[in-house]
Amino acid sequence: MLKKNNAWLWVPSLYFASGLPYHAITSISDIMYKDMGVDNASIALYTSILLIPWTIKPLWSPLVEMIGTRRNWTLYSQLLLVFCFAAVAFAVPSSSFILLTFAAFMLGAFVSSTHDIALDGFYILGLPQEKQSFFSGIRNTFYRIATVFSSGVLVMFADRMGKSLENGNHAWSATFAITALIMAILFFYHRKAMPKPADDIARMPKNIGEVFGNFGDIIKTYFQKPGIWATLLFLLLFRFPEAQLGKIGKLFLMDTLAAGGLELSKGDIGFLNGVIGVAGLIAGGILGGICISRKGLKYWLWPMVTAISLPDIVYVYMSLAQPGSLGIIGCCIFIEQLGYGFGFTAYTLYMIYFAQGKYPTAHFAISTAFMSLGMMLPGMISGYIQESVGYENFFIWVMLCTIVTFAVSAIIKIDPNFGKK
Repeated sequence: MLKKNNAWLWVPSLYFASGLPYHAITSISDIMYKDMGVDNASIALYTSILLIPWTIKPLWSPLVEMIGTRRNWTLYSQLLLVFCFAAVAFAVPSSSFILLTFAAFMLGAFVSSTHDIALDGFYILGLPQEKQSFFSGIRNTFYRIATVFSSGVLVMFADRMGKSLENGNHAWSATFAITALIMAILFFYHRKAMPKPADDIARMPKNIGEVFGNFGDIIKTYFQKPGIWATLLFLLLFRFPEAQLGKIGKLFLMDTLAAGGLELSKGDIGFLNGVIGVAGLIAGGILGGICISRKGLKYWLWPMVTAISLPDIVYVYMSLAQPGSLGIIGCCIFIEQLGYGFGFTAYTLYMIYFAQGKYPTAHFAISTAFMSLGMMLPGMISGYIQESVGYENFFIWVMLCTIVTFAVSAIIKIDPNFGKK
């Protein structure tokens, strides 16, 4: 029997189970669609729409809080994700694969976002307060490991299967079948490994009013916070350039040289984005946390704004030079992701800063919804812009969009002492 009071047995695997479906749905889907011949405008639109559940998840979070137990919500969300990824695997070879896979991905997105709500609540109930801060780093690490596994290992697996089977469709079908199998293993493991906290009590509200009783007050107090309009502009537009670059960057790496791309294999892209890129992202995030802990968020705001903006120029270089060396391309991606990880620290810390006061957890969740919306809307149109102007001009446009990042960073107000150790 597993010792369920040992957090090492369930915290790492649960947050791996959180990161795997998110990145499989939002990061692997665009590579799969590009490999199967879908145009850039459609890919950017469809895969951006898949972010909707994470954008609106605060709307049904009271249901998760008030009905059943967080343990059951977590477990059965994982089980449903097994069927969602199995559905993708069956749908890929179909002649209507775009419609069918998109429907399966969208269902999976709703289930995965619900899983995230339940899991964060279970984490608080399943660990004593003195352990929550210690395991916060562990959970983030295993979430990043899931990023490497999904964006890196699974994409490289799809590339290897494509060469073995000589059929790209069957390779992607096998990839998502493996993803479904992994989620099934995690579900059965967590049934045994997850504890049953005494405070995680099954509830059934008397009426819908009880479920959403304080929801109105949460929304009201959020929009009554000082500087709300400046904050909303910051949340929506800080990543305006990155929201577009993130959608088109991988498609650029895959596209043919004649179309202005770099014509890399899926395996190369899996390694560059899922391993090299994530390494830069993690290094930048760690460095950002160390810096802010020493002199505070306000002190480091402008260096971080610069770091998240200027390295985007490596894509301008790659679109002009079309380098054939994986070493050069890897260095470019590492530099861009290092800057992104460093700069994104300011964004996440500001959301924590703004959430202080009444309902900090709920207000932070609302901010993350605006964050997701800020990624979704620009991403939806990025493919149309790229197809209209080409890769070179698109990446120049992204650099011009960094002016927006600097502008919205100038209008927020931060306590100089916030973030210091």
